Amino acid sequence: MKYIFVTGGVVSSLGKGLTAASLGTLLEARRLRVVLQKFDPYLNVDPGTMNPFQHGEVYVLNDGAETDLDLGHYERFTNCVLTRHNNLTSGQIYETVILKERRGDYLGKTVQVIPHVTDVIKDRIRKLSDESKYDVVITEIGGTTGDIEGLPFLEAIRQFILEVGPQNVVNMHVTLVPYIKAAHELKTKPTQQSVAKLREIGLQPQVLICRTEKPLDRDVRRKLSMFCSVSEKAVVEERDVEHTIYEVPLMLHAEGLDALVCDLLHLETPEPDLADWRKFVERVVSPKRCVKIAVIGKYMDVRDAYKSIYESLTHAAASEDCGIDLKLIDAESLERGIDSQLKDIAGVLVPGGFGVRGIEGKINTARYARENKIPYLGLCLGMQVATIEFARNVCGIKDANSTEFDKETPEPVISLLEEQRGVRKKGASMRLGTWPTQIVKGTLAEKIYGDTEVTERHRHRYEFNMKYRDQMNAKGFVISGTSPDGTLAELVELRDHPYFVGCQYHPEFQSKPNKPHPLFKGFIQACLARQAGRATHARADQESLRLVPERELVPQR
Repeated sequence: MKYIFVTGGVVSSLGKGLTAASLGTLLEARRLRVVLQKFDPYLNVDPGTMNPFQHGEVYVLNDGAETDLDLGHYERFTNCVLTRHNNLTSGQIYETVILKERRGDYLGKTVQVIPHVTDVIKDRIRKLSDESKYDVVITEIGGTTGDIEGLPFLEAIRQFILEVGPQNVVNMHVTLVPYIKAAHELKTKPTQQSVAKLREIGLQPQVLICRTEKPLDRDVRRKLSMFCSVSEKAVVEERDVEHTIYEVPLMLHAEGLDALVCDLLHLETPEPDLADWRKFVERVVSPKRCVKIAVIGKYMDVRDAYKSIYESLTHAAASEDCGIDLKLIDAESLERGIDSQLKDIAGVLVPGGFGVRGIEGKINTARYARENKIPYLGLCLGMQVATIEFARNVCGIKDANSTEFDKETPEPVISLLEEQRGVRKKGASMRLGTWPTQIVKGTLAEKIYGDTEVTERHRHRYEFNMKYRDQMNAKGFVISGTSPDGTLAELVELRDHPYFVGCQYHPEFQSKPNKPHPLFKGFIQACLARQAGRATHARADQESLRLVPERELVPQR
C-alpha cells in the first residue's frame, strides 16, 4: 500500500482538493486503484449544520454522511464511491476520544493529544488501507500549515510515515507563489516560509505544487528547489486554468506529476490513457452551440454553495457538445417582478435550500416556467416550491404551503416527515443517503432514466403530502416516482409540459464528467430544443450576481 498526503500552505482555498482529485484521475488512468479521503481540522462533527455562506455546499455520500465539498471532486474525478470513513473532522476525533474516556477504555490513563488523538487519525488511514482494495490512498489535510487546529493531523502523519516507511509515502505540498505586479516578479518567500513551518513539525515535502498566475521560469524553480530541499523536477507548476477545472489533470500530466509520484513510490505503471478525458475537456472548452440557463437560488454570491449543480450542468451540456451561459439570479429579486429576468432564458433550475427567505421568488419562477413552457428542473426544495405553486394557481388551493415556512398552514401540501416530528438535534438527523425510487411506467421520468427503479441520494426533512395526490393529479400534476412502498413522492412532472421535472433527492451528487446524470441530460436536451445558441464555453453572467441580505445560519427544522 502506498500513501500520498496533500497539505497546503500560505493561504486557504488554493485548490488542494482539486489537486488531489486530479492526481487521482491520472493514477487511475495508469490503472492503479485509488481512494481519497479528507481530514478537516474544524471542530464541527460534520458540515451538515454549517452555513453555506461560510462553508459552501454540503456533499452527501451513499451512506448518508454529510461531508466536505472536496469529496464531490473526489467522486467526480475518479471511480471512488466514498463513505463516511473518507471524511474525518476534529469534531469526530475528539468525540471519539471523549466517549472512549467516559467508557473507561483508556484504563485510567491521562488522555492526551499524543498518543490518543493522533492514534484515532492514524486508525482512519489504516481503515482504508486494511480493505486491500486499493493501491494508493490519497489523504488531503484541510486548512493551512501552521494553523493550531491542524497540528494533530500533521503530527499523526509524521508518526504514520515512521510506521509504514518513507519509501511508501509521498508528501505533496500545495503552496502559493504570488506575482507582485509592481515588481514584475514571482515571489518564492511565502513558499519557503510554509515549507519551513512543515519542517518544524517534522515533515519534508517531496513535491511542491505551485499555484501561480504566471509561468514558473527556470530560476524560480531552481530557487524553490534549493531553499525547500525539493528536487527541481518536483517543483510543479499549477497555473489558473483558462476555461474549466477539468483541465487541471491535463495540466499536471504535462508537468509530469503522475510519472514523478509513481517514481517516488516505486510503482511500475503503463502510460495513462487520457483520450476520453481530453475529448470531454474539448467539448467543454469549444462546444458547437450554447444554451442560456437560469439558476434561481439564495446563496448566489457563494461560488461553492451549488458546486455540484454547476458541475452536473457542465457534464450534461458536454455530452450534447453544448456550452452553458449561466444566469445566476437571487430568488428574492423575483418576488417583485420576473419577466425581465427570465424572458431570454432556455431553462430554469431551482436548487435545494432551507428557510423561508426567497421562497415566493422561487414559487413565481415555477409559475413562469410552467405557464411559458420553459424547461424546469427542481431539486429538493425546487420540487417543493413547484408543488406549492401548482396547488395554489392550478388546483385553487390558495393557502397551499409547506409547514417549513408556515407551521400553521391550513393546506400543508408539503409537510414534515413523520419520523422527523420528534427530532430536536439538527446534525445528521434528516433523511440522508441513498434510497430507491420506483418509477411509474409510461411517464417522462421512465423515458429519461430508461428504467423503472433507480437509487438516489437524499438530504431533506419535508415531503409531499400524499393527501393532495389525487386532487393535483386530476389537474396534470403527476407523481412519476415514489418510494417502493408508494408512501413518499420522489419525482414529479407535469403532464402537458415539454420538461417540467422536480425530484425530492439530489441527482447532482451522482453526475460525472463522462457519465452525466439522466435528469440533467434530459434537462439540457429540452433546453436545446427550445433555443439554438452560439458556441462558447460555460460562463456565469456576472451582472446577474447581487449581494444577499445579512447572512443567516441554515434553518434545519
